[in-house]
Amino acid sequence: MTVVMEKPEKTAPAEKTAPVVGVRRVSRRVVVAAILVVWLVLFAVLRGKQTLSLASADLTDLHRWFNDVNDSIGADRNSNPFFLYFFNEIRLVIDNLVTFIQELISQPTEGRPVPQVGWLGVVGIAGYVSWAVGNWRVALLAMAGLTFMGLQGLWQESMDTLALTVSAVFVALLFAIPLGVWAGLSDRFNRIVTPFLDFMQTMPTFVYLAPITLFFLIGPASATIATVIYAAPPAIRITAHAIRAVPETTVEAADSLGATRRQALLKVLLPMSKRTVVMGVNQSIMAALAMVTITALIDAPGLGKTVVQALQSLDVGTAFNAGLAIVVMAIVLDRVATAASTREETARGSGGRFQAWRRPLLGAGAVAALVLVYLSHTYVWAAEFPGDGTVGSKIASAADTATTWAQDNLSGLTNGFRDTLTNGLLNPFQTLLTDSPWWLVGAALIGLGVVIGGWRAGVTTAVCVGLLVATGMWSDAMTTLASSVVATVLVMVFGVVFGVWMGRSMLVDRLLRPTLDAAQVMPPFVYLVPFLALFGATRFTAIVAAIVYAAPVAIKIIADGVRAVPETTVEAATSAGCNTWQIITKVQLPMSRSALTLATNQGLIYVLSMVVVGGLVGAGALGYDVVAGFSQSELYGKGLAAGLAIVLLGVMFDRITQAAARRASA
Repeated sequence: MTVVMEKPEKTAPAEKTAPVVGVRRVSRRVVVAAILVVWLVLFAVLRGKQTLSLASADLTDLHRWFNDVNDSIGADRNSNPFFLYFFNEIRLVIDNLVTFIQELISQPTEGRPVPQVGWLGVVGIAGYVSWAVGNWRVALLAMAGLTFMGLQGLWQESMDTLALTVSAVFVALLFAIPLGVWAGLSDRFNRIVTPFLDFMQTMPTFVYLAPITLFFLIGPASATIATVIYAAPPAIRITAHAIRAVPETTVEAADSLGATRRQALLKVLLPMSKRTVVMGVNQSIMAALAMVTITALIDAPGLGKTVVQALQSLDVGTAFNAGLAIVVMAIVLDRVATAASTREETARGSGGRFQAWRRPLLGAGAVAALVLVYLSHTYVWAAEFPGDGTVGSKIASAADTATTWAQDNLSGLTNGFRDTLTNGLLNPFQTLLTDSPWWLVGAALIGLGVVIGGWRAGVTTAVCVGLLVATGMWSDAMTTLASSVVATVLVMVFGVVFGVWMGRSMLVDRLLRPTLDAAQVMPPFVYLVPFLALFGATRFTAIVAAIVYAAPVAIKIIADGVRAVPETTVEAATSAGCNTWQIITKVQLPMSRSALTLATNQGLIYVLSMVVVGGLVGAGALGYDVVAGFSQSELYGKGLAAGLAIVLLGVMFDRITQAAARRASA
């Protein structure tokens, strides 16, 4: 009797528990579907009510307050001690640094007919430094790249961009390397600094500009400071990772030999992590170059200003010529930094055959570089780049010709594709977001945040929704959100298709990865030019440019996730009779769920970073508001609020997708 009574007591809970587990497994999808259905039903009933729409010229109290703060700071800039002895001093130091480098390598002017280092000296120094830290192939690439920029008629603009980049990277590394070492040595400091780095990297690049100009005015100083803030996080993160990656046994061996903390750092940790630290420097250089071109909106000199002016006047040829120069500079800087990080391994691979001759050759190269510097300082022909920019004119003319041909012959195809996507996907989704009551959209977003990311993500979403309402930019934020979500969906479509293809085939990976790497090197501005030629100045141009900009990172993450699926699992599925489609959809993609979620996170962040860039070519909404805030003083407050709204969108979806990624990998 007792045994009979105990059996039901043990099995009954098991029978009740099994269905509950099954319900939980599918309940998240059911709840998401229920939220969307309720949203659509209420939208049909309440469409057009309480949308918080704002006319383009209207300002809220917050916008006027921002304007008043800007005016007040401008009036007190030369009397307030905080500005006199802090912000103004920082601006003066940065201005002097940039001016020094610009005057060192600038073209001759009436007041100063011969610069300190003319074009021939700059090319010689670039070749020598590239050879010293890399190899002779990289040196030839650097010299050819700089010469090509001169032939384009963009030598001075290129040198201004290079001066800003060098200044920003120098200042960034002064802070980033020590902070990265500290974060690598201290778990506590690493926990403290990580949220700040997350926030800095989540913010779209343009958002840095408005608050920085508030304290440092427009010009090279603000451009450099904004670039420092954007370029420092990669170096901090990678340096910390490099320090932490040094084997503990090596550190313990140094301790057992009586090494102090300082000796262990200088003799063990830093030498063993040098290659990874140099990779961090490479990433900072690429981030700095991307940001320097964008800071043209706050009157930073260089190639970025040429691109911005050309885009605003829809001059595709000039924009293409300057964009090509930016790409060349990015490739040169990337290859030099990459070669520096792998030089020791390359030297070991050569078996030391040329190491005995390296030092004498470097000495001879230094002498040759000094001779070129002397010539460029002494003679005008070696100081001022020869030629009248004929090559650049031909490139611009060819780009204009190609643009005209594309518009005449491909307009039916491109316009059809644009109209299909716009009318079939973008417009309905944008209407749902902008014509629904604000509280309905907010409730739906909060509900989706809780279901997908958990209660912490839901709280973050609620805070962000409330602050979005407070900015007075709700309607424009919803328009931007619609474009960003549509672009992210298309990014993930490309990511899955090409990522799975690369993950399943090493040959495809070897063919596509160099192209993806090159695409990630290019600054965001460059992506707009070809699509402006194809689709004209519309929001669709900005969406396509954002897709092309964000797709490479998503593709590579998904490819790595698919490749990480154990081969034994794939072989088991194959032996069970699964075909290729079943293996992909039933095995590889489900087991790469965390990679898919991470790719969605990074794709969305990259898309948001193109929001303001798209404002230059007719994207409207928050991007246009930010750009208008820089160009019209009365709209400064509205532009600042729009930048804040972009940050809130980025933080909200970053937290949701990160939480979903952690849940998928658990």
